[in-house]
Amino acid sequence: MEVAWLFEFPTLHGGERSLLACLPGLQSAGWRPLALAPAGGALAEELQRQGIEHLSFSAFDDRGQRLPREALRQELLTILRRRRPQLLHANSLSMGRLAGPPAVRADLPSIAHLRDIVGLSTAAVADLNAHTRLLAVSHATRNFHLSQGVRGELCHVAYNGVDREVFQPRPATGWLHCKLGLSGEVVLAVAIGQLVMRKGHDVLVRAAARLRDAFPQLHWVIAGERFSQKAEAVQYETDLRTAIATAGLAERFHFLGTIDRVAELLNEAKLLVHPARQEPLGRVLLEAAASGVPCVATDVGGTREIFNAAQARLAPPGDDQALAAAVAGLMADAAERARLAAAARRRIAEAFDVRAAALTLAAHYSATVR
Repeated sequence: MEVAWLFEFPTLHGGERSLLACLPGLQSAGWRPLALAPAGGALAEELQRQGIEHLSFSAFDDRGQRLPREALRQELLTILRRRRPQLLHANSLSMGRLAGPPAVRADLPSIAHLRDIVGLSTAAVADLNAHTRLLAVSHATRNFHLSQGVRGELCHVAYNGVDREVFQPRPATGWLHCKLGLSGEVVLAVAIGQLVMRKGHDVLVRAAARLRDAFPQLHWVIAGERFSQKAEAVQYETDLRTAIATAGLAERFHFLGTIDRVAELLNEAKLLVHPARQEPLGRVLLEAAASGVPCVATDVGGTREIFNAAQARLAPPGDDQALAAAVAGLMADAAERARLAAAARRRIAEAFDVRAAALTLAAHYSATVR
């Protein structure tokens, strides 16, 4: 059985990694993926590495401008009619909106994956409701979309999963300290995510300023970068770096950009701090918990479905004082860090193992094509 996976961007972030992590389980269940994705970039490289057939499909022109929606729909319809997969799986809300009408016109069962919490127009809701099935990454995400007008009978929750053999506790090797030119006494707190306002790096900087004098050995590692070229996105990053310098923290913030070695990075960290303003279901939280890294996160979206207060420290979104207090409490208490890490890792085993996620996704595929 062939399933066409539709991707929007050439990058390899949470949504792409979550779907690709399910590949072995889906193949065991008899599903063969065909990727419709941009021709170059990290995603294309990973598709080739995993032996997934890849047809070029891009929503953007050579200048990075989005192509007209109707032209893209016609191109997608042509591909679907020529290839005739048994199922279409649009791996994001945006691609779900794009693919709904062509799937109907091709008389093809289809799924749209809801991995975002953003306001929807009436037209966007209608496009999503054209699919045979919708998959939300958390109950919080599902409930939000139902409130926007998405049909409840179409929308199911399917948690992402994490490979606990890839992400597991390991002794730190010191490679990151060496890379950054830091002494062994330095403690590393890691934040992973794109440099966009919804990820809350500005809140993290304000929290770090509160902690500067009390924890002089604490350094902050930022893995991720800004991809948007919009003026407000560029200004956000500029303001972020200015705030770091103004707070006297320039030597204690380390920007790595996009990094492929996430599992190895987490093994070098004492804490993961995730200050997001909006988070449907943070994959990095699953990866950190599986790696035995205690987490401080904002209590937004689906985060409460991953952790309770006995498994992570949760702070209100946008509250740098509460975020700083949570970090300070864990920095001062090694036993509590170990307890939270063990409890969170058990939670991942119970509810977010990649093998269970793959079985769930395969079951949704089978139910959709009946």
